[in-house]
Amino acid sequence: MKHTDDASRTAAALLEKRLRLLLDVKTAETGAEPSYSEIAAFLKERGTNLSRSRWTYMINGHRKVDDPGVFEGLAEFFDVEVAFLTGESDVSAPEKVNAQLDLVRAMRAAKVKSYATRTLGDLSPETLEAITKFLDQEMTQ
Repeated sequence: MKHTDDASRTAAALLEKRLRLLLDVKTAETGAEPSYSEIAAFLKERGTNLSRSRWTYMINGHRKVDDPGVFEGLAEFFDVEVAFLTGESDVSAPEKVNAQLDLVRAMRAAKVKSYATRTLGDLSPETLEAITKFLDQEMTQ
């Protein structure tokens, strides 16, 4: 039984990671993170129900979800293959997702730099360079 529990936890964690990644990408594309209501309405138009509790389980990695209709609807919403969401194969992040992630990382780094500058006041060029170097290293990891 423990093996099954471990597999379920792994599947739930993988889905959580990929959904959060896709939410970040959608946010970069549209300027706002898609809401549960927006996603549920999209799925409902396609004949699939997504309850708030199920979405919470999925987005927080609390339970494994096996619902082909939900996966198909989410794949369509996020414009990815179902296999990317389910982890059924070695499908890596689509090229579009990787490109958007680079943008998301750059935007986050810019926000941190801006915040540091505002919060810490006048920073020396060396300090700004050190912050930039640190953020760039974090982005590539």
